[in-house]
Amino acid sequence: MPFVEVRNLTKVFALAESPFGGARSGAVRAVDDVSLDVREGETLGLVGESGSGKSTLGRLILRLIKPTSGSIVFNGVDLRTAKGSELRRLRRNMQIIFQDPFGSLDPRYRVEDVIAEPLILHREVVDRDARRQCVRDLLRAVGMDESAMSRYPHEFSGGQRQRIGIARALALRPKFIVADEPVSALDVSVGAQIVNLLQQLQRDFGLTYLFISHSMPVVRYLSTRIAVMYRGKIVEIGTTEQITAHPQHEYTRKLLAATPEMAAS
Repeated sequence: MPFVEVRNLTKVFALAESPFGGARSGAVRAVDDVSLDVREGETLGLVGESGSGKSTLGRLILRLIKPTSGSIVFNGVDLRTAKGSELRRLRRNMQIIFQDPFGSLDPRYRVEDVIAEPLILHREVVDRDARRQCVRDLLRAVGMDESAMSRYPHEFSGGQRQRIGIARALALRPKFIVADEPVSALDVSVGAQIVNLLQQLQRDFGLTYLFISHSMPVVRYLSTRIAVMYRGKIVEIGTTEQITAHPQHEYTRKLLAATPEMAAS
């Protein structure tokens, strides 16, 4: 059985009323009848251009957005019908790493409070001293010193903030993480460090990733399999070798051709 099973998932957004008067009729089909599986322990790369529906799909799978139709089964449980304590329990095992390390951390909170927030909300660790030790351990896991605990997010670089965001995502020891363009806001060298960190954490914590990116080279480096998304649909899915060496869809070939070092390989 797949760890995450998505079947015929669709999300339609109605067009909002124009602020300049008059209504805009119609709707946008951001995710259009998508089906895919994520296997336990793998990294499934989801690649496509901006506006292709990648981030919407990631949020639908985590039930941060309500789907229009279709089903999402996580570890044997249908997320569309899960409610109350069952949904709360499932959410502990599903987390997200956001694209923007500048906007995803509350500037009013010290780093200790940012990372400890999930532990408090889910009543995971009640004792304050034990919570502080958890935060120390998480900071070490992402390559940061415990001296960061008393500081605020604005005192750190983009790469350090992303490490803090990753530590927060790991706080509840999830099994499945959606990494939504986690390196796109960083420069190349810092982004490479974050990608290597995600690989190490996958080994250390036994994680399963849905890794979302517009960069085929990054996806190829990190992923076990790749799904290519175009205009709300999955147009091709296969092993990393199949997708990069023998692409079947014209859009996949264009993505590869847009990256000179991959087009030449």
